[in-house]
Amino acid sequence: MSGHLHSIKIFFAKWMLKAIYGTCRFHVDGEQQLFDLIAEKKSVIIACWHGRLLMPVMYFANRNYYALAGTHADAELISQIASRIGWQMIRGSSSEGGQDAFKNIVRSLKNSGSVVYITPDGPKGPALEPKSGTIRAAQITNSVILPVGAQSTRHWGFTNWDTFFVAKPFSKIEMVIGEPISFTRDDDEENAKDQLKTALDQLSDKVDDRVQS
Repeated sequence: MSGHLHSIKIFFAKWMLKAIYGTCRFHVDGEQQLFDLIAEKKSVIIACWHGRLLMPVMYFANRNYYALAGTHADAELISQIASRIGWQMIRGSSSEGGQDAFKNIVRSLKNSGSVVYITPDGPKGPALEPKSGTIRAAQITNSVILPVGAQSTRHWGFTNWDTFFVAKPFSKIEMVIGEPISFTRDDDEENAKDQLKTALDQLSDKVDDRVQS
């Protein structure tokens, strides 16, 4: 795709998402925890499963937070859109550019009160299984992880290695920010991943129940 056509695609995708999510009503629980941690100069990792990433991306837009995106084609589109709605993008994945991305995540988190958004199972899965990077970044920088669950009352689901949800216009979006999770450098990595997975799965179940009730 030529640069001109690519720019047109990004332009229309950005405004389509802004139009869709602009009609949606967000109901968010637990956001005060984020504000309190930032006020305490604690750095925060917002963690959400990859399939639900668009809802936090749209809700937290224009706050100048950082976000990690992979280097494949789909992630490129999302990254370009996110950068145009107020996110600072960090690029890389476990298979390509991983070390550089991890260093940039750590560098960002070392700035007191910074926020980095990560999908622990992205960018290529396996779905709903956290990779090590999120845990290691939190341990190295003494950052707090805030797990997030999000779902909309009406949505499209696009299935690849996971199911990627896009809210339909005029939906209600339920988003719950869970209790802060902290790890020390001495904590076992596998146990930490299990703890993060449990938190994310429970929050996903909670918002799913809310949108179905």
